[in-house]
Amino acid sequence: MARERSPGMKLLFAALVGAALIIPLLMVYGLVSDRQHQARVAQDSIAAGWAGPQVVSGPVLVIPYNDERVTSEVVDGRTVTRTVRVRDELYLSPERQQVDTKIDPDVKERAIYKSVIYSVGLTGSAEFSLPDDLARFGVERDQLLLDEAEIRLGMSDPRGLQTDARLAVGGEALALKPGNGVAASGGAGVHAFYDWSAAEPVAVQWSYTLRGSRSFSLVPRGKDTQWTASSSWPHPSFAGSFLPGDDDRTIGGDGFEAKWSISNLALGQAMVMEEDPRAPFIEEDGAPMIYPEAVAERGAAPQSMAATIRLVDPVDLYSRVDRAVKYGFLFIGFTFLAFLMFDVVGGARVAAAEYLLTGAGLVLFFVMLLAFAEMIGFVLAYLVASAAIIGLLTSYSAAVLGSWKRAQVIGGLLVGLYALLYVLLNLEAWSLVIGSILLFVALAAVMYATRKIDWSSVNRREEAEAEGYAAS
Repeated sequence: MARERSPGMKLLFAALVGAALIIPLLMVYGLVSDRQHQARVAQDSIAAGWAGPQVVSGPVLVIPYNDERVTSEVVDGRTVTRTVRVRDELYLSPERQQVDTKIDPDVKERAIYKSVIYSVGLTGSAEFSLPDDLARFGVERDQLLLDEAEIRLGMSDPRGLQTDARLAVGGEALALKPGNGVAASGGAGVHAFYDWSAAEPVAVQWSYTLRGSRSFSLVPRGKDTQWTASSSWPHPSFAGSFLPGDDDRTIGGDGFEAKWSISNLALGQAMVMEEDPRAPFIEEDGAPMIYPEAVAERGAAPQSMAATIRLVDPVDLYSRVDRAVKYGFLFIGFTFLAFLMFDVVGGARVAAAEYLLTGAGLVLFFVMLLAFAEMIGFVLAYLVASAAIIGLLTSYSAAVLGSWKRAQVIGGLLVGLYALLYVLLNLEAWSLVIGSILLFVALAAVMYATRKIDWSSVNRREEAEAEGYAAS
């Protein structure tokens, strides 16, 4: 005759099987990360033939100047001091600039992977004037080579630049040349030479069409930057160092419009600089941020800041599957708890192997969810995977628990759990509150159902029987 285990031992075995299932859950978690990496590789492959995330900047007026510097060197044991003539550059930001962008998005597919691409039309104007206090920067007016000035525009991936690029000063078009762009865009871009010998205030106009993917960033420059952006993409995400206010953006089913107003007081940049500010650091997801240690580095050029528009896929299936897997242990815990209650309270005997097979089915749900989501989308995949697992485990529970009525309880529990999980995935801000309340209710229900159970009753009965046998 098989030895009956105490309720406490049954609880221990269920807990051990549940803990063992953490290993396959972690493997599924790794699988999601791997598929997400493959998706990013496919997106980068699409961008390689189109253009990557774009960071644009400019225009900047660069003025070369001659300077004299004193250097010292040791020659034959003596220190020799000499004056050398060097050529350096001043970077002049505009007094004000207006930038208008129109983003035309599209979705490009490769195999089962998708990437958001776009073509953006930019038009802008800027005003430059030579400051009267150049001496404050250690440069005199007669040192400037104004006839060799350059106007530079920056874009991080010039491969996306189309043939309609135009730059004009006072209505007169200038010949654009490749390269020698703005450091804020990684040094890439275009430039044009301009003879500014008159040193009078000038108005610059430019326009071009640029291709890119996933995100678009603007590095503001000058005393006053006004930027407006519009697109038919209905799911933008605004990120970076500057965000449009609630009154400065409208988002709807037909797209979005937004505007930014940024001053050099917010940028922390002078109008005239001897070094071109470095590019902002762009994270993998497209959100610009500053490296504090790089900014603090002595002698380093200041780092630029950027405003970013991310063209977000509203159904990021990998992040949703990733979040779902994190709730996997709760699924296992609640289902095992229901089996344990039928075992301890209802008298149905559930073996460790049956716990293990049930847990394997619950883990398989997340694999099916990931596999089908890549093919038919997250919502349909969720319905297919949950229906398959609920049907499988309900049927198996009828055999394990010896009753279809008990199996219906398990099926109802699973339906409730999968419905709740879907709600949690869509109510991210409330997920912790709802989850904690659910755990509280479950714990209270278990406490109530097991309040009269003697968890070591079997062992005590065996001890009493052994004592009675010895006495006889």
